Amino acid sequence: MKTHYNTDFNIKNVNEKVTLYGWVQKKRDLGGLTFIDLRDRSGIIQLVIRPEDEAHEIATSLKSEAVIKVEGTISERESKNTKIPTGEIEVLVEKMELINNSIDIPFEITNDTTALEDTRLKYRYLDIRRENIKDNLILRHNVTMIVRNFLSKLGFIEVETPILCKSTPEGARDYLVPSRIFNGRFYALPQSPQIYKQLLMIGGMERYFQIARCFRDEDLRADRQPEFTQIDIEMSFVEEEDVWGVVEGMMGEIFKEIKGITLPKFERLTYNECMERFGSDKPDTRFELEIQDITEIFKNTTFEIFKNIINDNGIINCLVVKNAADKFSRKDLDKLTDFVKIYKAKALSYLKYNENELNGSIAKVTSDEEKKELIEKLSLEENDLVLIVADQKKITKPALGALRNKLGHDLELIDTSKFNFLWVTEFPMYEYSEEEDRFVAAHHPFTSPRREDMDKLLTDKANCYSRAYDLVLNGYELLSGSIRIHDAVTQKKVFDAIGLTEEEAKLKFGFFLDAFKYGAPPHGGVGIGLERLIMILADTDNIRDVVAFPKTASASCLMSEAPNIVDEKQLNELGIKLK
Repeated sequence: MKTHYNTDFNIKNVNEKVTLYGWVQKKRDLGGLTFIDLRDRSGIIQLVIRPEDEAHEIATSLKSEAVIKVEGTISERESKNTKIPTGEIEVLVEKMELINNSIDIPFEITNDTTALEDTRLKYRYLDIRRENIKDNLILRHNVTMIVRNFLSKLGFIEVETPILCKSTPEGARDYLVPSRIFNGRFYALPQSPQIYKQLLMIGGMERYFQIARCFRDEDLRADRQPEFTQIDIEMSFVEEEDVWGVVEGMMGEIFKEIKGITLPKFERLTYNECMERFGSDKPDTRFELEIQDITEIFKNTTFEIFKNIINDNGIINCLVVKNAADKFSRKDLDKLTDFVKIYKAKALSYLKYNENELNGSIAKVTSDEEKKELIEKLSLEENDLVLIVADQKKITKPALGALRNKLGHDLELIDTSKFNFLWVTEFPMYEYSEEEDRFVAAHHPFTSPRREDMDKLLTDKANCYSRAYDLVLNGYELLSGSIRIHDAVTQKKVFDAIGLTEEEAKLKFGFFLDAFKYGAPPHGGVGIGLERLIMILADTDNIRDVVAFPKTASASCLMSEAPNIVDEKQLNELGIKLK
């Protein structure tokens, strides 16, 4: 068994005999001497083979990524390399064994490889040998160990919940698994352990956690995979403050151990405050550029478009981009207009403040009084740019929120050294689905309403708020959770509110609802996206960089070629005929 890693050795080990195993990272022949960079999981160490050594013949024939075993003596290097931990030493090789050679590799095993991502994913086992991918997987391991130790000390018990479950409506599309024994029936892979962790609370576990695998058949993006991992936590006899305290303590431990920093106090904003100020329920608070409401300034406008929007109960909001008017040409502003149209905004108006005057796309239809009010209200200064969206609130806020994020990145307004945590609280209990023409649960149907909104569950759904909360980190939704419903009466009201009949509820959640008849404690919890957390800690914006064997944006695995066809015999056993 291998007993030492390359980086176990340093200048203090000079003259020691060592046996090392690893891969050939690089080979150089210089003046008869052969130098090899031997790589293992820990890093690089330099090997030296002289022409008279018995290892010389093997060494000269080695190809990149060959696996070798060497025996030799540690010596001090004449030309030191301060960029690596073993840069002061080298190994004078006495014996070498070729364990396994390698064919020509499809891309260079370096952090700055120019290989396309599809190529790296096809040969992911080679990609993992690159230092940054390997380090991300080690980082992931370290974080999960911190989580396990932290929660265990607080009396939480790690419990595994089933992977083969019953299909229940939880928001996303299920991955289904056909049953061979019960032809025509299906298991579903869990979107989260939501129901089971609540059952564990009813079962009296009181404090549970799990590093849980979850599966959702939904459209992918840079921070989403079809299978992902959740740090799942649930606890009984708690209020929101108790849950938040555990999470903040755990995050503090993670960032102290991994980044060596002490986190500042976590900010808190309600959902409505976030939407008003940032146009998003997951705002990046590392930069300013907040949305400002200028509807009142245009209450008597003669500009027909703005007048019609206000008369139709719409709003006029803007962003003030400080000292940036000269950075945006008409062509640039046209591109920003195209951008907000992605978010259903019909147009983007603009004004530039220069030499105490406002000029721009709506300058001619804006009265002198309105201009004066804009300058005062927005505290405009020389070279400021005002970007305006006028539309219904549900369009205006998200469009400006997305534009805010784009400008934050494009203009480098974001302080990338910061880690800004934000609790977003009091989410709406319901959201209106135009597709289904009814109110649906905004979080999931087991989320408890605010105590003061109990009477609105059925009578005022648009203004009913919940005890749901998210934790946002640098603009990413890191965590979602809530205090749960724990009594049958409230649960029935919520089902009634979203149009779920008693028969449908029994069919979908019967076993779960039955459990509430046997003394369910008040409880609440969270599900933390592990990959998103590692992604931020690793300073990457691609979730595939922190997953060992990820899927592509089209949910396929280029390495194993999954999904793939299956044998006709397997389909027959499952009672399935393909259309």
